[in-house]
Amino acid sequence: MSVRSISSTSPIRQAVSEAEWQTRVELAACHRLMHHAGVRDLTHNHLTARVPGEDHHFLIKPGDFMFDEVTASSLIKYDFDGNPAVEGQPKLRGGGLVIHAGLFAARPDINACFHTHTAANMGVASQKDGLLPINQHAMHFVDEIAYHDFGGFEFDIDMRAPLIQDLGTKKVALLRNHGALVCGESIGEAFVGHHFLEMACQGQIAALSGNREVTLIPREIQERAAAQRHGNTGHRTGGKDWVSALRQAERLAPDFMN
Repeated sequence: MSVRSISSTSPIRQAVSEAEWQTRVELAACHRLMHHAGVRDLTHNHLTARVPGEDHHFLIKPGDFMFDEVTASSLIKYDFDGNPAVEGQPKLRGGGLVIHAGLFAARPDINACFHTHTAANMGVASQKDGLLPINQHAMHFVDEIAYHDFGGFEFDIDMRAPLIQDLGTKKVALLRNHGALVCGESIGEAFVGHHFLEMACQGQIAALSGNREVTLIPREIQERAAAQRHGNTGHRTGGKDWVSALRQAERLAPDFMN
Protein backbone atom coordinates (compact mmCIF):
# COMPACT_ATOMS: atom_id res chain seq x y z
CA MET A 1 0.00 0.00 0.00
CA SER A 2 1.16 3.53 -0.50
CA VAL A 3 0.23 7.12 0.06
CA ARG A 4 1.20 9.90 -2.26
CA SER A 5 4.17 12.07 -1.36
CA ILE A 6 3.69 15.82 -1.39
CA SER A 7 7.37 16.49 -0.78
CA SER A 8 9.80 15.23 -3.37
CA THR A 9 12.39 17.93 -2.65
CA SER A 10 13.01 17.24 1.05
CA PRO A 11 16.73 16.63 1.71
CA ILE A 12 15.76 13.52 3.67
CA ARG A 13 13.59 12.30 0.80
CA GLN A 14 16.51 12.62 -1.59
CA ALA A 15 18.90 10.80 0.76
CA VAL A 16 16.91 7.66 1.62
CA SER A 17 15.57 4.68 -0.29
CA GLU A 18 12.02 4.52 -1.58
CA ALA A 19 11.23 1.84 1.01
CA GLU A 20 12.54 3.96 3.87
CA TRP A 21 10.60 6.99 2.69
CA GLN A 22 7.40 4.94 2.52
CA THR A 23 8.04 3.74 6.08
CA ARG A 24 8.64 7.31 7.21
CA VAL A 25 5.37 8.47 5.64
CA GLU A 26 3.36 5.65 7.19
CA LEU A 27 4.92 6.13 10.62
CA ALA A 28 4.28 9.88 10.50
CA ALA A 29 0.66 9.11 9.57
CA CYS A 30 0.33 6.98 12.71
CA HIS A 31 1.40 9.87 14.92
CA ARG A 32 -1.19 12.19 13.39
CA LEU A 33 -3.93 9.57 13.59
CA MET A 34 -3.13 8.80 17.21
CA HIS A 35 -3.24 12.51 18.05
CA HIS A 36 -6.62 12.81 16.32
CA ALA A 37 -7.93 9.86 18.37
CA GLY A 38 -6.75 11.41 21.64
CA VAL A 39 -3.83 9.02 22.14
CA ARG A 40 -1.22 11.52 23.30
CA ASP A 41 0.84 12.24 26.40
CA LEU A 42 2.58 15.55 25.67
CA THR A 43 6.05 14.74 24.25
CA HIS A 44 6.12 11.25 25.75
CA ASN A 45 5.40 7.85 24.15
CA HIS A 46 6.89 6.57 20.93
CA LEU A 47 5.76 4.92 17.72
CA THR A 48 8.76 3.37 15.98
CA ALA A 49 9.57 1.31 12.89
CA ARG A 50 12.53 -0.68 11.64
CA VAL A 51 14.21 0.76 8.54
CA PRO A 52 13.67 -1.55 5.53
CA GLY A 53 16.95 -2.94 4.26
CA GLU A 54 18.75 -1.66 7.35
CA ASP A 55 17.68 -4.11 10.01
CA HIS A 56 20.04 -2.54 12.56
CA HIS A 57 18.35 0.89 12.37
CA PHE A 58 14.94 2.22 13.33
CA LEU A 59 12.98 5.47 13.11
CA ILE A 60 11.67 7.48 16.06
CA LYS A 61 10.29 10.99 16.57
CA PRO A 62 12.45 13.72 18.16
CA GLY A 63 12.18 13.61 21.93
CA ASP A 64 10.66 17.09 22.22
CA PHE A 65 8.00 16.61 19.52
CA MET A 66 4.32 16.04 20.18
CA PHE A 67 2.52 13.57 17.93
CA ASP A 68 0.82 16.26 15.84
CA GLU A 69 4.19 17.75 14.87
CA VAL A 70 5.71 14.62 13.37
CA THR A 71 6.44 14.49 9.64
CA ALA A 72 8.18 11.93 7.46
CA SER A 73 11.32 14.06 7.35
CA SER A 74 11.44 14.83 11.08
CA LEU A 75 11.79 11.18 12.12
CA ILE A 76 15.32 10.36 13.29
CA LYS A 77 17.22 7.20 12.39
CA TYR A 78 19.14 5.44 15.18
CA ASP A 79 21.05 2.20 15.59
CA PHE A 80 20.27 -0.15 18.46
CA ASP A 81 22.96 1.40 20.65
CA GLY A 82 21.25 4.77 20.38
CA ASN A 83 23.68 6.36 17.94
CA PRO A 84 22.10 8.69 15.35
CA ALA A 85 22.69 7.93 11.69
CA VAL A 86 23.02 11.64 10.92
CA GLU A 87 25.64 13.78 12.64
CA GLY A 88 24.29 16.50 14.87
CA GLN A 89 21.35 14.57 16.29
CA PRO A 90 21.34 13.74 20.03
CA LYS A 91 22.16 10.27 21.29
CA LEU A 92 19.02 8.30 22.07
CA ARG A 93 18.08 7.65 25.69
CA GLY A 94 15.10 6.74 27.87
CA GLY A 95 12.26 4.61 26.56
CA GLY A 96 13.42 4.93 22.98
CA LEU A 97 16.66 3.18 23.85
CA VAL A 98 15.47 0.85 26.61
CA ILE A 99 12.18 -0.33 25.06
CA HIS A 100 12.26 0.25 21.32
CA ALA A 101 15.91 -0.32 20.44
CA GLY A 102 15.95 -3.30 22.76
CA LEU A 103 12.93 -4.96 21.19
CA PHE A 104 14.09 -4.40 17.62
CA ALA A 105 17.46 -5.93 18.49
CA ALA A 106 15.93 -8.94 20.25
CA ARG A 107 12.97 -9.63 17.96
CA PRO A 108 13.78 -9.69 14.23
CA ASP A 109 10.14 -10.55 13.54
CA ILE A 110 9.05 -7.14 14.84
CA ASN A 111 9.15 -4.18 12.44
CA ALA A 112 7.00 -1.71 14.36
CA CYS A 113 6.65 -0.96 18.04
CA PHE A 114 4.06 1.34 19.65
CA HIS A 115 4.19 2.32 23.32
CA THR A 116 1.42 4.52 24.72
CA HIS A 117 -0.16 5.76 27.92
CA THR A 118 -3.93 6.27 27.76
CA ALA A 119 -6.41 6.47 30.60
CA ALA A 120 -7.96 3.20 29.41
CA ASN A 121 -4.82 1.12 28.88
CA MET A 122 -3.27 2.39 32.10
CA GLY A 123 -6.49 1.57 33.89
CA VAL A 124 -6.67 -2.01 32.64
CA ALA A 125 -2.91 -2.49 33.13
CA SER A 126 -3.44 -1.56 36.77
CA GLN A 127 -6.26 -4.05 37.34
CA LYS A 128 -5.17 -7.34 38.89
CA ASP A 129 -6.77 -9.54 36.22
CA GLY A 130 -5.62 -7.39 33.30
CA LEU A 131 -7.64 -7.52 30.09
CA LEU A 132 -10.81 -9.54 30.62
CA PRO A 133 -12.82 -11.47 27.99
CA ILE A 134 -15.48 -8.81 28.41
CA ASN A 135 -16.13 -7.57 24.88
CA GLN A 136 -15.65 -8.47 21.23
CA HIS A 137 -12.54 -6.34 20.85
CA ALA A 138 -10.84 -8.30 23.62
CA MET A 139 -11.18 -11.43 21.46
CA HIS A 140 -8.33 -10.17 19.31
CA PHE A 141 -6.04 -10.80 22.27
CA VAL A 142 -7.08 -14.20 23.59
CA ASP A 143 -3.87 -15.80 24.94
CA GLU A 144 -1.88 -13.10 23.12
CA ILE A 145 -1.11 -10.59 25.90
CA ALA A 146 2.01 -10.53 28.04
CA TYR A 147 2.26 -8.65 31.34
CA HIS A 148 5.28 -6.79 32.64
CA ASP A 149 5.60 -5.44 36.19
CA PHE A 150 6.42 -1.78 36.71
CA GLY A 151 10.04 -1.22 37.71
CA GLY A 152 10.26 2.56 37.50
CA PHE A 153 10.78 4.98 34.62
CA GLU A 154 12.61 3.47 31.64
CA PHE A 155 15.82 5.39 32.27
CA ASP A 156 18.13 2.46 32.98
CA ILE A 157 19.42 -0.01 30.39
CA ASP A 158 19.14 -2.89 32.87
CA MET A 159 15.35 -2.55 32.57
CA ARG A 160 15.53 -3.80 28.98
CA ALA A 161 16.13 -7.52 29.59
CA PRO A 162 13.15 -8.10 31.94
CA LEU A 163 10.78 -6.51 29.41
CA ILE A 164 12.12 -8.62 26.55
CA GLN A 165 11.81 -11.74 28.70
CA ASP A 166 8.24 -10.97 29.75
CA LEU A 167 7.11 -10.20 26.19
CA GLY A 168 8.56 -13.52 25.02
CA THR A 169 7.21 -14.38 21.57
CA LYS A 170 4.10 -12.24 21.93
CA LYS A 171 3.51 -8.90 20.23
CA VAL A 172 1.29 -7.22 22.80
CA ALA A 173 1.91 -6.41 26.45
CA LEU A 174 0.18 -4.49 29.18
CA LEU A 175 2.81 -2.82 31.31
CA ARG A 176 1.51 -2.96 34.87
CA ASN A 177 0.60 0.46 36.33
CA HIS A 178 2.08 2.02 33.21
CA GLY A 179 0.54 1.56 29.76
CA ALA A 180 0.54 -0.57 26.64
CA LEU A 181 3.03 -2.01 24.17
CA VAL A 182 1.85 -3.18 20.74
CA CYS A 183 4.28 -4.54 18.16
CA GLY A 184 3.77 -5.80 14.63
CA GLU A 185 5.35 -7.30 11.57
CA SER A 186 4.23 -4.10 9.85
CA ILE A 187 3.25 -0.58 10.82
CA GLY A 188 -0.31 -1.40 9.78
CA GLU A 189 -0.48 -4.40 12.09
CA ALA A 190 0.78 -2.36 15.05
CA PHE A 191 -1.60 0.52 14.36
CA VAL A 192 -4.73 -1.58 13.97
CA GLY A 193 -3.72 -3.82 16.87
CA HIS A 194 -3.27 -0.76 19.09
CA HIS A 195 -6.69 0.53 18.07
CA PHE A 196 -8.37 -2.77 18.96
CA LEU A 197 -6.54 -2.94 22.29
CA GLU A 198 -7.54 0.61 23.15
CA MET A 199 -11.17 -0.12 22.30
CA ALA A 200 -11.08 -3.31 24.40
CA CYS A 201 -9.65 -1.39 27.36
CA GLN A 202 -12.14 1.44 27.03
CA GLY A 203 -14.96 -1.09 26.88
CA GLN A 204 -13.70 -2.86 29.98
CA ILE A 205 -13.39 0.35 31.97
CA ALA A 206 -16.91 1.35 30.89
CA ALA A 207 -18.41 -2.02 31.84
CA LEU A 208 -16.75 -2.15 35.25
CA SER A 209 -17.66 1.44 36.07
CA GLY A 210 -21.38 0.65 36.14
CA ASN A 211 -21.24 -1.06 39.55
CA ARG A 212 -23.20 -3.97 38.12
CA GLU A 213 -22.37 -7.61 37.56
CA VAL A 214 -20.82 -8.11 34.12
CA THR A 215 -21.01 -10.99 31.67
CA LEU A 216 -17.70 -12.48 30.53
CA ILE A 217 -17.34 -14.40 27.27
CA PRO A 218 -17.10 -18.17 27.96
CA ARG A 219 -13.78 -19.86 27.30
CA GLU A 220 -15.10 -22.00 24.46
CA ILE A 221 -16.32 -18.90 22.64
CA GLN A 222 -13.00 -17.18 23.26
CA GLU A 223 -11.24 -20.09 21.59
CA ARG A 224 -13.63 -20.02 18.66
CA ALA A 225 -13.09 -16.29 18.18
CA ALA A 226 -9.32 -16.76 18.38
CA ALA A 227 -9.46 -19.45 15.70
CA GLN A 228 -11.55 -17.17 13.49
CA ARG A 229 -8.99 -14.41 13.88
CA HIS A 230 -6.01 -16.65 13.16
CA GLY A 231 -7.73 -17.85 10.01
CA ASN A 232 -7.52 -14.31 8.65
CA THR A 233 -3.88 -13.36 8.03
CA GLY A 234 -4.82 -9.86 6.85
CA HIS A 235 -4.15 -8.52 10.34
CA ARG A 236 -0.42 -8.80 9.67
CA THR A 237 -0.66 -5.81 7.35
CA GLY A 238 -3.55 -4.02 9.01
CA GLY A 239 -5.84 -4.97 6.13
CA LYS A 240 -8.57 -2.66 4.94
CA ASP A 241 -8.55 -0.72 8.21
CA TRP A 242 -4.96 0.42 7.66
CA VAL A 243 -5.62 1.40 4.05
CA SER A 244 -8.59 3.47 5.23
CA ALA A 245 -6.54 4.98 8.07
CA LEU A 246 -3.93 6.24 5.62
CA ARG A 247 -6.66 7.94 3.61
CA GLN A 248 -7.94 9.53 6.80
CA ALA A 249 -4.47 10.84 7.64
CA GLU A 250 -4.31 12.52 4.24
CA ARG A 251 -7.64 14.21 4.88
CA LEU A 252 -6.74 15.31 8.40
CA ALA A 253 -3.16 16.51 8.10
CA PRO A 254 -1.54 16.07 4.68
CA ASP A 255 1.61 17.87 5.86
CA PHE A 256 2.67 14.65 7.64
CA MET A 257 4.04 13.55 4.25
CA ASN A 258 6.61 16.37 4.20
